[in-house]
Amino acid sequence: MRPIEISEPGPEGVLLVGHGTRDASGTDQFFQLGQLLASRLHPVPVQPCLLELQSPTIAEGWQCLMDRGVTRVIAAPLLLFSAGHAKTDIPDALNACQSQTSEVTWKSSRPLSRAPELLRLVLRRLDESLSRSDSPPSETAVVMVGRGSFDPCAQADMKLLTHWTSGQRDARRFVTSFYAMAEPRLPVVLRDVASDPAVRTIVIQPHLLFEGNLYQSIIGQINDVERDFPDKQFIISHYLGPEADVADAIIRRLQR
Repeated sequence: MRPIEISEPGPEGVLLVGHGTRDASGTDQFFQLGQLLASRLHPVPVQPCLLELQSPTIAEGWQCLMDRGVTRVIAAPLLLFSAGHAKTDIPDALNACQSQTSEVTWKSSRPLSRAPELLRLVLRRLDESLSRSDSPPSETAVVMVGRGSFDPCAQADMKLLTHWTSGQRDARRFVTSFYAMAEPRLPVVLRDVASDPAVRTIVIQPHLLFEGNLYQSIIGQINDVERDFPDKQFIISHYLGPEADVADAIIRRLQR
């Protein structure tokens, strides 16, 4: 990836906005990604911050950039899809920060969605799981799992991701499911797929950035269904993680 382009003269900085989690591993992975992004964007300052649950908050991250002489903030929402956080919560928090420092301007990049670098990582995680399958593609089903959102655009984006993935890899079935706030829910989908006599292996791919309570809850739902289908092989994919592909996807969004 080429370095971030500074469109105007003067100090510009990146505010990497994560969702926030009470899980220590997930928090560590977020800050690992922040360090990776900072190394790729140097000398442009990068400040990680969190929308909720933890510090530094958006306001604290904003102030850290002010302390470094930044007068133009580019917010980089570390979100997979555009929903309430991207459309309302983060802009509201940034506007509140700007109201206290009116000489500073800000703009925001788009969520990662289907950035090519992210799609490459999605396929890598899927390939890792498919390599563990005891079954040929004709007897394998892939269940993609989204966090879930009430926002219809976010739901549609997750379904588009599944559709795109189905065109890149071979399997008997590709199905979209959601953990919460959208249908169909993961347990229902898993039972439906596992009841298909032609399917012997089910690969479940949670579309999540980091470790956390949500990832563990998804594993729990899978384990509950797995106990009822002992003749089927269930394979759980790894979350995306603080990988170079994620950092490069963020940079791509910052360049637009």
